[in-house]
Amino acid sequence: MQKSTFWYLLLSLSFAFSSPSTLAQQSAKLKIDEIQRLGLQANGLVLAARSQVDMAKAGVVAASAFLNPEVTVTAGPDSNRYSLAITGPTSMQRSVTVNQPIENPIMRSARISASEAIVGASRASFDQVRADLAAQLRVRSYELLLRQEQFAMEQNIYDLVDDVRRRIKINVERGEAARFELIRADTEVQNAANRKEAARLGVQRARIALMQFTAGAIPADFEISASLKDPVNLPPLEELRIQVPQVNPDVVRLQAEQERATQRISQEKASVLPQINVLYTNYQDAQFTSNMAGMSIRIPLWYRRRGEIDTAIYDSARIRDTLEFRRYEIGQLFESAWQMLQIAQRRVDMFEGGLLKEAENAVEVARAAHRFGERGLLEFLDTQRILRGIVGDSLLARFDLQSAAAEIDRLRAHYPRELLVE
Repeated sequence: MQKSTFWYLLLSLSFAFSSPSTLAQQSAKLKIDEIQRLGLQANGLVLAARSQVDMAKAGVVAASAFLNPEVTVTAGPDSNRYSLAITGPTSMQRSVTVNQPIENPIMRSARISASEAIVGASRASFDQVRADLAAQLRVRSYELLLRQEQFAMEQNIYDLVDDVRRRIKINVERGEAARFELIRADTEVQNAANRKEAARLGVQRARIALMQFTAGAIPADFEISASLKDPVNLPPLEELRIQVPQVNPDVVRLQAEQERATQRISQEKASVLPQINVLYTNYQDAQFTSNMAGMSIRIPLWYRRRGEIDTAIYDSARIRDTLEFRRYEIGQLFESAWQMLQIAQRRVDMFEGGLLKEAENAVEVARAAHRFGERGLLEFLDTQRILRGIVGDSLLARFDLQSAAAEIDRLRAHYPRELLVE
């Protein structure tokens, strides 16, 4: 029994010490939507935009509050002007006045509606920040994948050129090839090594940039569980043309600001109406107690807030014109992104249609021919350079495809909202 208990404790301790590293290895494999979630939760700009929404909600509470009453208290002793035989003993006087402003219900309703419109504008700005950041995180993630693919390509080219260089060195040592061939091969190996090192540094730079957008919320040794070959799933073109100008956060924000400007016009016009204050006064002295009620009315007789009303009208016109232009501009940005998507898709189809495979086969044939002495080093290197250019263009085409899709999702504010805590 004691022996079984000992083994149980030993296994428990080994599991406790080994499970964190295992979990760390599992958590280091992140999908792109998980990277977006972590970035949206940790980025300071998103948190600041969320605070703007909370501030706007607090503004609605302030706008909905009723005006506070004003209480005035006065007290003081009487002073004799004649003898006590005539006036009698002195006393204290006390007066309490309550002034309650009665707010115009039209102006109150307009003020509350304007504050609620500010909340809508703040939420739209919040959505814009999140959409921009989510698109940046997606593009940066695929950029990291692009740099990793480029590094793998340069590594393969380096291994290929280095293998050819070793064969040339053997032939030179046997006297079957000129010394000049080895010098040329050494130069190509050095160039391949430089390109490989530059590609490796590009991977590190892309990784740091992605971590910067996530505010360090992801581990330093993370890996992305995605590929440049990921399919792009978007709604049909006609549906997107209708959807984008309606749901774009910038357009929604301008619509909310236009509503706020309209309510401000109503508020300024309602402020021209007379303002009423209800008064109540309680007066007490040695002999009498009196209660008086009444009202005071402020009449806008000389100045009827013409300047404030005109300012609100012109501000509403400015926002309306900006909204119309911005809606048109968003539509054109979407058309441009859609064309970029189509161009990138055609380029990907072109490379996948056999061009990339033919270039790889040409390199293998040139390599075999050079091995058997049927082709020179220059022909092999030319074929290898052609393959490198085609592979590089193929990777860039896939990256452009993902970038165009991310831009369309940004314009329509499409990001993993279900993973966020509002």
